[in-house]
Amino acid sequence: MTDTAKQGPIGIFDSGFGGLTVFQKIRDTLPLYDYIYLGDNARVPYGTRSFEEVYDFTRACVFKLFELGCNLVILACNTASAKALRTIQQNDLPPGKKVLGVIRPTTESIHQYTKTNEVGVLATQGTVLSESYKIEITKFHPEIKVYQHACPLWVPLVERNEIEGVITSEIIKKDIQSILEQSSNIDTLILACTHYPLLLPLIRQHTPSHVKILPQGELIAKSLVDYLNRHPEVEKICSKKGGMQFFTTDNPVDFEEKAAIFFGEKVQAQHILV
Repeated sequence: MTDTAKQGPIGIFDSGFGGLTVFQKIRDTLPLYDYIYLGDNARVPYGTRSFEEVYDFTRACVFKLFELGCNLVILACNTASAKALRTIQQNDLPPGKKVLGVIRPTTESIHQYTKTNEVGVLATQGTVLSESYKIEITKFHPEIKVYQHACPLWVPLVERNEIEGVITSEIIKKDIQSILEQSSNIDTLILACTHYPLLLPLIRQHTPSHVKILPQGELIAKSLVDYLNRHPEVEKICSKKGGMQFFTTDNPVDFEEKAAIFFGEKVQAQHILV
C-alpha cells in the first residue's frame, strides 16, 4: 500500500442476493464506511458452475469493483471464496488492492462454538465439492471432525422468496436429517451459504435444540473489524462518509424488490455490465 492511494469504498461481491445478509451485519458493525455492493444476478447460481466459470465471473466482478474505486473487496459468497479467492489473491491483484473471503473467518473461529469437536457444514454443491471448509478447519483445528452436506434446492427457494411453507419445510427437514445422520456428536452447524440465513426459522424448527446454528454474517463482520485493526494501511484508504451503492448485472427493479428482504431495508440499484 502506498501513502498516495486514493480512498475508496469497501466492495461487497456476491453471485446474487445472499451477500446482502453479510453486508447488513458489516454495515451494522462499521456504519461509518462507504460501501459498494455488486450482485452478479444475471449469472446466479454459482454453486453448480465449474471452477473455471466461477473464477472467471468472480475475477471480472472484483475488477469491476476496483474500477469503481474500491481498494478492498469482500467476497460475500462461499462458492466464490471456495473456487476463486486463492487464485485471485495469488495471481491477479493489482498493487494496493485486497480481496478477502468468507470461509477463513468462519473456520478460524469454529472452535469457540463446538464442544464435541464435530461440526456439520451445509452448503452449495460447489462449496462441498471444493472441500474448502474441511481443508481450512483441519488446518486451524485438526482435532475437529467435519461433515458436509450439499443443499442444492435452498438457494433457488430463497431466490424465489419461498422461505416458508410446507414444501420448503420438508426440503429443509430432509437436509438437516441427512447431515445429522452422519454423526450423533455433531453439535454445531455452519450455514456455509449467505442465502441460508433467510431460512433460519425453518432450519431452527428442524434442528435439535442442543445443536448450534452459525450464520456467517456476524462472524465476517467481527473478522473485518479485526482485519482493519491489524492493517491500518488498508483501513486508512477506506473512505468514510456512510454511503452505499448497489449494482446488479440483472434487472435493477427486480433486484430492489428482493434485496429489501435480504438487507432489511429498501435499496436503490443500478444495472452494470461486467
